[in-house]
Amino acid sequence: MNDIGPISLLIIIANFSASYKGFNNWQFFNQYKFNIGEILVGKDYKRLLTSGFLHVDWTHLLFNMFSFFSFGAILERQLEGISFLLLYFASLLAGNVFAIIMHKNNQHYSAVGASGAVSGIIFAAIALFPEIRIGLLFLPIGIPSWLFGLLYIGYSIYGIKANNDNIGHEAHLGGAFSGMLVAILLYPHALFENYTPILLTIVPSSIFFFIILKKNNLFG
Repeated sequence: MNDIGPISLLIIIANFSASYKGFNNWQFFNQYKFNIGEILVGKDYKRLLTSGFLHVDWTHLLFNMFSFFSFGAILERQLEGISFLLLYFASLLAGNVFAIIMHKNNQHYSAVGASGAVSGIIFAAIALFPEIRIGLLFLPIGIPSWLFGLLYIGYSIYGIKANNDNIGHEAHLGGAFSGMLVAILLYPHALFENYTPILLTIVPSSIFFFIILKKNNLFG
């Protein structure tokens, strides 16, 4: 098992604490969740951050925290603390900004989850440390990080199309691109050393990304 660093541990504790309170206190959940009307009309910009520490249920929370732990523990050991925090929160914000773009005409749209930040951590890890392999309980062997990233994005696309929950699936896409971009900007040598896994991940994800944009008439 990966040794978890202090920053990752604090992030996980914050997610569990806030989510657990949200499970049991609807007023708290409603006050801090992502909501288009409250952000754009009410100027309640704190929701861009606070919504990233809430989840709809235990399955949602555990899935995100398992994904974060699998990649975040390795990233934190290799990166400076400020770089790791920058990756996490830039991805969280980028994911929610993308959700605003997607749903700017629907003031009732709401979502929660660390999805954007986790996606950013996953894609940053793919760009910087593509040799990472992720073990899943139902598979006897680990799968390459880039494949896990694609599966994660595939799940996001399905969630966007299904549109049957309050999970911020759109944030997965915005966060993923932001995380990989920030990682490459911080460590540009990765683009040349790891271009194959970066392309294997970013090309199909970009196709998904632009299909979603086109279907939502965001090109014109």
